[in-house]
Amino acid sequence: MGKQKLDQAFTEVLERGDKAFVPYIMAGDGGLDQLNEQLAFLEEAGATAVELGIAFSDPVADGPTIQEAGLRALKQGVSLSAVLEKLQETKETRQLPIVLMTYINPIHAYGVEAFAATCADAGVDGLIIPDLPLEEEGMIVPALQKNAIALIRLAALTSTEERLVEIAQRTEGFLYAVTVTGTTGVRSAFQENLGEHLARLRKQSNAPVLAGFGVSTPKHVTSLTEHCDGVVVGSKIVDALHKGEREEIRALIAAAKKTVKEQ
Repeated sequence: MGKQKLDQAFTEVLERGDKAFVPYIMAGDGGLDQLNEQLAFLEEAGATAVELGIAFSDPVADGPTIQEAGLRALKQGVSLSAVLEKLQETKETRQLPIVLMTYINPIHAYGVEAFAATCADAGVDGLIIPDLPLEEEGMIVPALQKNAIALIRLAALTSTEERLVEIAQRTEGFLYAVTVTGTTGVRSAFQENLGEHLARLRKQSNAPVLAGFGVSTPKHVTSLTEHCDGVVVGSKIVDALHKGEREEIRALIAAAKKTVKEQ
């Protein structure tokens, strides 16, 4: 299904008046044997899709919490190939769309064509590559298109208006609107004009706009989704999973639901 599955999931959520919620988890944090159970939990809890991080030795976009999760996964011997093999096990029964988050070096090492084909075989629907600029996308876009995998672009606060328009129009699946300058991690507040920025991106984008980086409380979820189509939550989810605090995750996901926002 690939990109089509991702598009359908967002359409269904938004048409019923809810907002999209995409949790980020680190594949293999706590052991790769837990991955499919974690995905099943997130699906049952109401996640729209899952952003699945691949542990990497030089994670330039990741803050301390996700870096630590990546180190735990690497100590367990988790690799890109192992993650894709694990996803293959539940491909036929898993309804939850999977967005893989990895860097360009592991993809090069794997081989672009082989990577895209294996992702499709494993039921990966979308891809986020934070260190791949628009100017270098040509090295991977044809392989992803061949396998119907969405390439999700990130819109940074520091980008020029012209570049933001280009990113918004080229993104697939959704537009990942980065809400802070710097790496991922829990924040207490966002800049004052963020709502205007998100609303502007929403007008420019051909796909749903999701806000991410620093989103860590139900209040963040409800306030941000007044201006966009959903949120991506990473560090808080990773920390809660690591500590076994699953009710916190349920509360975050619930905050994106229409019934909660109307209370």
